[in-house]
Amino acid sequence: MAVVLIIDDSPTELHLFQDMLEKAGFETLVADCGEEGLKAAKSARPDCILMDVVMPGMNGFQATRRLTRDPETAHIPIIIITAKDQETDKIWGMRQGAVEYVVKPVADTELVATINAVMAG
Repeated sequence: MAVVLIIDDSPTELHLFQDMLEKAGFETLVADCGEEGLKAAKSARPDCILMDVVMPGMNGFQATRRLTRDPETAHIPIIIITAKDQETDKIWGMRQGAVEYVVKPVADTELVATINAVMAG
């Protein structure tokens, strides 16, 4: 069973994504900020990470950059998932090392398909 780490500061979004993914057969881990997400990624080594952008403290772009530059976590695909549908944010996210960019709200079928695609390489 694939493990997905969800990093988002919104308890509502965390619950929503966790429910979607568990119904689709994924095991989920959650972190409510960038710092906790870094720790969880290093200790659990998930198969994929969903990363919110706007979070207090370390934002999603900063966390993505740190994860992709760390040899222990660089292999984990990161999907930016945000309410901002802006081309500049998408470009910035990809420059930080994200492999995909999804805009909230996202349908469960689209999210699952995106996760499966990035994990397939």
